[in-house]
Amino acid sequence: MIIVIDPEKNTRIPFSRGILTRSITTTGVDVGIAYSIATEIVKDLQRKKIKLITKEEIRKITYEKLIGHGLKDAARKYLFWHELRRLKYPMIILIGGATGVGKSTLATELAFRLGIRTVIGTDTIREVMRKMINKELLPSIHTSSFLAWKELKNLPRNVDPLIYGFETQVRYTSVGINAVIERSYKEGFNTIIEGIHLVPGYVSLNDRSFMYLISLKSPDALEARFYERAHYSLRPAEYYIKNIEEIIHIQEYLIKKAREYEIPIIENIELERSINNIMAHLMEDISKRLKERGIKLKIE
Repeated sequence: MIIVIDPEKNTRIPFSRGILTRSITTTGVDVGIAYSIATEIVKDLQRKKIKLITKEEIRKITYEKLIGHGLKDAARKYLFWHELRRLKYPMIILIGGATGVGKSTLATELAFRLGIRTVIGTDTIREVMRKMINKELLPSIHTSSFLAWKELKNLPRNVDPLIYGFETQVRYTSVGINAVIERSYKEGFNTIIEGIHLVPGYVSLNDRSFMYLISLKSPDALEARFYERAHYSLRPAEYYIKNIEEIIHIQEYLIKKAREYEIPIIENIELERSINNIMAHLMEDISKRLKERGIKLKIE
């Protein structure tokens, strides 16, 4: 067994090929290639009969392996994320978007790549609020986002009923969302929050939060996702397809808000591409913020 030593924490843990594979995938390298490289490293250590190794030595070996495979850009990215973990830089990643665009899948995959354990859906936050506040007091949070307007009485004149109802639901749900963001910020732990209620202007962003809007412009692609989702959940595709025009209208509203607040918009055509786009944005934004604070990462 190979034991990994962390001199700073004074800990010793068994070497994990899976953890190394995950850290390599943060660079955008395919998981299959990442696993192959991790396997090569294990075999090299076994051949050399190495029983004890430091985390820094593993970092150096992995970097050199990536270079050796012609993956220079991936090697640089690997050092970036390694340095960020060393700095214990906390991140609060917010992934918004209309119903059915793939937010949950992206959040789960992103959490795996970054080693983030806390993933919270805004529907979960809303469900907690439903248990605490009865329907008579806040009817808009007790229904789907695209049907919230039907629960409201005395709608103002000259407003879009669908968007007004949605904004009403968002306004109340944002109380819970902002509380989660504030706690994550104070405690300094990494969190991913995903959901339709993450609307620019309603969410309290800070110097450790990064927000992205996920879109899916094709109605056919959106419909296909509803059928796909129905295979592994209890949510019937027909319920959403029946309201697909309303869902698309809400998406148009979200895109408009994202542009207004300069939030990156990621069109979720393919999972791997979307994840790589988010990771690239994160690298750029984090580097900029650290530079502003006078912190320079050693990634060369």
